[in-house]
Amino acid sequence: MLKLAKLFNKGASAKPLPRVPEGERFYVIGDIHGRCDLFDELILAIENDDRKAGDARSTVVMLGDLIDRGPESARVIETARQWRDHRAVRYIAGNHEEMFLESFEDKEMLRHFLKHGGRETVLSYGIKKKRYNELTMKELQAELHELVPGKHRKFLAEMEDIIVAGDYVFVHAGINPKHSLEDQKQSDLRWIRERFLKHREPFSHVVVHGHTIFEDIEHTDYRIGIDTGAFRTGKLTALVLEGDQRRLIQTQDIDGTITVTHKEFA
Repeated sequence: MLKLAKLFNKGASAKPLPRVPEGERFYVIGDIHGRCDLFDELILAIENDDRKAGDARSTVVMLGDLIDRGPESARVIETARQWRDHRAVRYIAGNHEEMFLESFEDKEMLRHFLKHGGRETVLSYGIKKKRYNELTMKELQAELHELVPGKHRKFLAEMEDIIVAGDYVFVHAGINPKHSLEDQKQSDLRWIRERFLKHREPFSHVVVHGHTIFEDIEHTDYRIGIDTGAFRTGKLTALVLEGDQRRLIQTQDIDGTITVTHKEFA
């Protein structure tokens, strides 16, 4: 009888599951890094899922690092821009968007950007490899102003840093555990890693983030990492949140064929 009472009391005091606002559904997409083939298929999968999932106010949130490393950064940007013509989409800036934008005026940042996947982004705008290799850093910077449409730079510059949805917060890299959400620095939201990942105490919200690659996803009671390394692994992930439910939609390149999988997880 005592054991039964303890079990009953334990269940009664269980912590409620985190929730997004009632009547809303969120599709949160991890780092794309130039893999527009995976992104194309994920868009179709999300649109199809949203039609089948019933009435809700749906919002797509992209967690940043749309660009670099993969082969089609320019097309990813244009596809992301156009998607907002058809549904509610919000965009969070990653550290790679930051480097790209700063490269237009800062030659040292351009040099750093090119070493960390920016070369592929520049080439995705149509410059030939031979010409790219012949240009000095100063000449390439001038060329960037001609290659990249102003509407793309404006789109990237207008991205957000943090979005709160009920018991969740969406950011690119993570948050500084020492500060409230209101006091976060932009540099931490876009670049933080170890101080955030190694933190083992509760945050005010469950943090959904990208930036750090995990083989599948990584989730604890306090954070969910959904960067599954699209440019490296061929897997792109969207986390679906509705009420207190969580699901995954993933597109994956397997030997040149892109498959779509749907998964439930606690």
